[in-house]
Amino acid sequence: MKKIERTLESIIFNSRWLLAPFYLGLVLAIGLLLVKFAKELAHLVPVVFTGGGEQVIIGILSLVDIALVANLLLIIVFAGYENFVSHIHTENAEDRPEWMGHVDFSDLKIKLIGSIVAISAIELLKAFVNMKEMTTDMLAWKVGIHLTLVVSGVLFAVMDRLGVAKKRLKSES
Repeated sequence: MKKIERTLESIIFNSRWLLAPFYLGLVLAIGLLLVKFAKELAHLVPVVFTGGGEQVIIGILSLVDIALVANLLLIIVFAGYENFVSHIHTENAEDRPEWMGHVDFSDLKIKLIGSIVAISAIELLKAFVNMKEMTTDMLAWKVGIHLTLVVSGVLFAVMDRLGVAKKRLKSES
C-alpha cells in the first residue's frame, strides 16, 4: 500500500510540470504584445505631426496600457513558475529582479489586482480624454467597472492583511 501511495504522490508532485506550457504560452503572448506595441508606435508617429493633442495622448496611453499588460504577464510567469513549478536558476545574475523568488501567492494576487486596477485607470483616462466619442452610459459603465476593481483590490489587501495578522497572533500564542 505504501508503494502505491508513494507512486501516487510522485505523480501528483510531478504534475506541476503540466503548468510549464502555460507559462511558455504567456511568454509568447508577451512577444505578441511587443508586435502590437510596435504597430501602435508606428501608427502614433504620423499622428504626432498631423493629429490633435487628444489623439497623441490616447496613443501614448495605449502604449502605456500595452506595457502594463506585458509587465503583468511577466510577473505572472516568474512568480507562477517559481511558486508552482520550480525555482528559476539565474546563477546570481546581477540584473535579476529583486522581487523574483520572494513573491508568494498572496503577493501575486495583490500585484495582479494592482496591475488590473492600473490598466483600468488608463482605460478610464483614455475614455475621458476622448469624451466626445463616449456616451454617458459608456462612461458610467467604465467608471463603475473601475470602481468595482478598486474596491476588489482594497478588499483583497484587507483580507491579506487580516490573514497575516491572524498568522502572527497564532505564532505568538
